Amino acid sequence: MKNSILTKKEPEKKLLLALKKKAGRGAAGRITVRHRGGGAKRRYRIVDFGQEKLNLPAKVIALEYDPNRTSFIALLEYQNRERRYILAPQNLRVGDQIIITEKAEIKPGNRTKLKNIPIGTEVYNIEINPGEGGKLVRGAGTVAKILAQEGGYTHFEMPSGEIRKVSEECYASIGAVSRPEWRYQKVGKREGHVGGAEDQVFGERQ
Repeated sequence: MKNSILTKKEPEKKLLLALKKKAGRGAAGRITVRHRGGGAKRRYRIVDFGQEKLNLPAKVIALEYDPNRTSFIALLEYQNRERRYILAPQNLRVGDQIIITEKAEIKPGNRTKLKNIPIGTEVYNIEINPGEGGKLVRGAGTVAKILAQEGGYTHFEMPSGEIRKVSEECYASIGAVSRPEWRYQKVGKREGHVGGAEDQVFGERQ
């Protein structure tokens, strides 16, 4: 997903929270580390990881950048006119329709129970316990793959290669998290700058 497809609009005001800066201050509010602070103001976008709006179709009305996370977010408008942010999967576009239901069509953005997802399907924002909301696979470009359905559990491969299993009654979203190119961005290393080993390692990890 490229920056060119992001929607040019202001963030949804009802879904924003002010973040209070605490840089350099301890529990008592006193400065404990000097020379910390400043920077651009960043308002927190309230992202719906649980997506409990079951059986209610929603339309993607915007794709936005979120300064507080690595992936892009999508603004949904449900049939009852309520709006919510979700993590945007790759290949999602403005105007697409998505739905959260027990058995949904296998397409990017839809959310359904793990037991109804075919083996080999890519998923993200996976619940650990039913009803608790997505906890696993939420970073930019990450994806898990369904491996097996057995004994009331769904087995899947995490982005790290680890094999996990959770209840088949848990929900997961179809697709891979947007902005896979994020991992290749280098921060804090200027062209022509000769740094130590620490600088080089930091640049390679981005």
